[in-house]
Amino acid sequence: MAGTKEIKTHIESVQETKKITNAMYLIASTKLRKARQELDNTRPYFEALRREIKRIFRTVENGVVDSPYFYPLQGEPPLDKPSACLVITADKGLAGAYNQNAIKEALKLLELHPDTKLFVVGEYGRRFFASHNIPIEHSFLYTAQNPTMARAREISALLLDGFQKDELDRIYVVYTDMANGMSFEARCTRVLPFHRTYFADTALTEPPVTTQFEFLPNVNSVLDSMMPSYVSGFIYSALIASFCCEQQARMTAMDSANQNAEKLLGELSLEFNRVRQSAITQEITEVSAGARAQRKKHEKEG
Repeated sequence: MAGTKEIKTHIESVQETKKITNAMYLIASTKLRKARQELDNTRPYFEALRREIKRIFRTVENGVVDSPYFYPLQGEPPLDKPSACLVITADKGLAGAYNQNAIKEALKLLELHPDTKLFVVGEYGRRFFASHNIPIEHSFLYTAQNPTMARAREISALLLDGFQKDELDRIYVVYTDMANGMSFEARCTRVLPFHRTYFADTALTEPPVTTQFEFLPNVNSVLDSMMPSYVSGFIYSALIASFCCEQQARMTAMDSANQNAEKLLGELSLEFNRVRQSAITQEITEVSAGARAQRKKHEKEG
């Protein structure tokens, strides 16, 4: 059985670890609050942009728009070129199953379409695919801890370049989004091409169109100028949502670590008290035995 010194050292070690996990919890909560505020400030603009795209389809005569960003009204053309997949992970672990869930979604897509080209954000994802000998088409070598609109535009520009050059058939984004206030889930979303039904969401309510719009020079040119901005906004939203979920997952993991540390400290304190009480009892027994032996010796000599 361990002695009091070993148990005391173990208690001190757990206490130091608890200080670290508690600090990480507080840091993650601060980052989460800031990221959520930024996400709330950003999403309304792109929701408004989505509504305007929807209004274009409602306004154009017969709803016919010939754009490479949209599938035709009937069916989907078969894949004859590789797709692209943007995988968003964290730069480090200690966030529960956050990274693993995103990578699982990417692996599912690779099983369906083995020729998919991977574009990776986050050190964790880069290391995973490199260690499993899965080729990466492009790795964005900047931290996932600081999502900005400028970086989202860089990513979308690279993906759109391949799509517009007809080198890519589809573009997917694997990211993590909040399911509700406390839980989150990894998603694999096709960004391009869009179905028109994607912009027919009943939640996006707006007043009916009573005046015919005039598009200059034409409706296709208007859409071609709007869609890159929308794709950039979607990727930016995915970066921030993933960052929020990462901090939420880290808060949950650190909170569990703090609770486990409290439980372990309670068990160690109980064990320490038992060992100390046993040592005290042993010392008292030895002193009593020694005194009794001395008393018998003196009685015998007397």
